[in-house]
Amino acid sequence: MKRDYYEVLGVSKEAGADDLKKAYRKLAMELHPDRNPGNKEAEEKFKEAAEAYSVLSDAEKRKVYDQFGHAGLGGAGGGGQQFQFDPNQFADFEDILGSFFGGGMFGDLFGGGRRRATGEERGSDLQYNLKLSFHDAIFGKEAVELSIPRLEACDTCHGSGCEAGSRPETCPQCRGAGQVAVRQGFFQMLTPCPRCQGRGRVIPKPCRSCHGEGRVHRKSKVSFKVPAGVDRGTRLRLQNQGESGRSGGRTGDLYVVFEVEPDARYERDGSDLHRRLEVHWPLLVMGGTLEVETPYGADKVKLAPGTPADHVVKLMNAGVPRLQGSGRGDLYLHLRVAVPKSLSADQRQLVEQLHRSLDGGSAPVEEEGFLAKVFGSEKGKKKRK
Repeated sequence: MKRDYYEVLGVSKEAGADDLKKAYRKLAMELHPDRNPGNKEAEEKFKEAAEAYSVLSDAEKRKVYDQFGHAGLGGAGGGGQQFQFDPNQFADFEDILGSFFGGGMFGDLFGGGRRRATGEERGSDLQYNLKLSFHDAIFGKEAVELSIPRLEACDTCHGSGCEAGSRPETCPQCRGAGQVAVRQGFFQMLTPCPRCQGRGRVIPKPCRSCHGEGRVHRKSKVSFKVPAGVDRGTRLRLQNQGESGRSGGRTGDLYVVFEVEPDARYERDGSDLHRRLEVHWPLLVMGGTLEVETPYGADKVKLAPGTPADHVVKLMNAGVPRLQGSGRGDLYLHLRVAVPKSLSADQRQLVEQLHRSLDGGSAPVEEEGFLAKVFGSEKGKKKRK
């Protein structure tokens, strides 16, 4: 017994045309014979989904089906419109699946028609990982030259693949279509022609330098400029610097992916920089001018008396140039107290004098608010004594 078409596609009876197409596309991608070679169950479900979509996507057939069910389509009852499943009725299969499976694979059966092959083939894109210093990533680099191994047009045949005085001929097996029909169970599929590899043309007299390929392997020099502000993972696209296309096809692109070496002083966060800076305690207490080094040279920072030990100083426009937009990020200086590991006798005596004058010789006094946070309440504090 046939399953309900709405159940097959997993949609409600109120589903619109877009919902039907989306549901069918999902099932077709999952169950297509090319993805499930030799799986009879998947092939049967694929046919079932195709049949369901062919009916429900046709307004007239759907109306009959909604009124009389499968019997109406088979002529056994009700209005009895005669209908048998026919793959030729799938005029929009190419629109639904063609782009995913390469286009034209359903051939004349699904209304896609054969597309005459031109033989042209775009060259492959290439990728090169380039390591940069932290300095070059921030400031850029005017001239970088790489040696890239790639396929380039043959100088002997100028990319045609043919010996001098000859030219390509139409493939006798596919007659220039680049595809041949192959029947797979219920469906007829189009696959690349095995004789011409889908190009639609064959070369009777191949070039001796490239053996008919039209391209040869070479190492070529590529020069370019590194823009200021690139970061780890940034991709720079160099158009037409990839591999040459086949039979006059367009040249591919070269993508340079940057790897940036770390810096001992700075940590990067997008276009901002962060640096930890140790400062002697007297400067924080009394205030003064601190001279710091930035990526753009020396700068002076004024610290107010009583500056906290964890204070952060923001130097505007001292960060990394923005790739998208204008200007630069900021530099954040995270201050830390520099504690000496050893003191001279005079220094120790001065520190002890300062310690006594600040503490008055008494033990440190803790604020009640702090104790309340620790013990929860005055009552709790007494309990813990």
